[in-house]
Amino acid sequence: MSTPFLSVRDLRVHFSTEDGTVKAVDGLSFDVEQGRTLGIVGESGSGKSVTNLAILGLHDREHTAIDGEIVLEGRDLLTASERELERLRGNTMSMIFQDALASLSPYHTIGRQISETYRKHTGASRKAARDRAVEMLKRVGIPQPDLRVDDYPHQFSGGMRQRAMIAMALVCDPELLIADEPTTALDVTVQAQIMDLLQDLQQETGTSIIFITHDLGVIADIADDVLVMYGGRCVERGTKKEVLRAPQHPYTWGLLGSMPRLGSPVDVPLSPIPGTPPSLLNPPTGCCFHPRCAFTEQVEGARCPTLRPPLELVDGRGAACHLTAGQRAGFAADFAASRPQ
Repeated sequence: MSTPFLSVRDLRVHFSTEDGTVKAVDGLSFDVEQGRTLGIVGESGSGKSVTNLAILGLHDREHTAIDGEIVLEGRDLLTASERELERLRGNTMSMIFQDALASLSPYHTIGRQISETYRKHTGASRKAARDRAVEMLKRVGIPQPDLRVDDYPHQFSGGMRQRAMIAMALVCDPELLIADEPTTALDVTVQAQIMDLLQDLQQETGTSIIFITHDLGVIADIADDVLVMYGGRCVERGTKKEVLRAPQHPYTWGLLGSMPRLGSPVDVPLSPIPGTPPSLLNPPTGCCFHPRCAFTEQVEGARCPTLRPPLELVDGRGAACHLTAGQRAGFAADFAASRPQ
């Protein structure tokens, strides 16, 4: 069996605050294969971004307790020195942040910010780095890149700023790209263009991508594999087809049921998940989803509030739920029948 390109095992990221310990990520495991896209989906506060900041080593280690294992091509990133992480960040692994305007410096041109990354990791001359910046802007579809390279972030539209962020993230041809909700603030046309761009670049370079989002529609378009997070934990994993067409966890049913679908009658209301996400300062005991779940009474022995369900995987597919496999299959069939095709 081949070793995955990125392997995360039993990751725990806890923050100490005046109110107590925030268990932002609490026992998360997953793999990312070379050249594939893993979509991580869940509500705000489920631990998606915290997980990927841990991969990049961007948490303040003095005030953050991080346990587990994060192995990238045989290197454990949690035991790596800050110098080694600086060498890897922007070079072997890179990130596209959600808010490009907040992430880009308003005091420096787009070209300077892209070329700085390239010079740091390659030692290239200023001219070679500037030429590389122009090349990358052209590659991501910025018109007149030889002129726009000297513009400042505020002179770019939202979609163009996000393209510039992608150019900066890819300037050193990283093997792992983390995209943290990069299309959230963009209109649907630009959003589709950005996702097409990422897919085209992945085909060219073979980059592995972790795509973080709360939008299952985006996941359906870009992901190969899907990880559903809730309360700092993984509640369901599988390929995109498996998770979206045959979900096994009540939380995934709730996410899909709250989405509008083409072909649905306009007068049919959506079915939002009742309640609110759990406080990670004081998460629920047992199954973290049980306070909002409509199926707890179907589980024998009242295990949902007391016993944390294991994530049992078969060929990378599974769900952390106390319902039996037969029960999940039956409820999933009922859920599928209730949705228009």
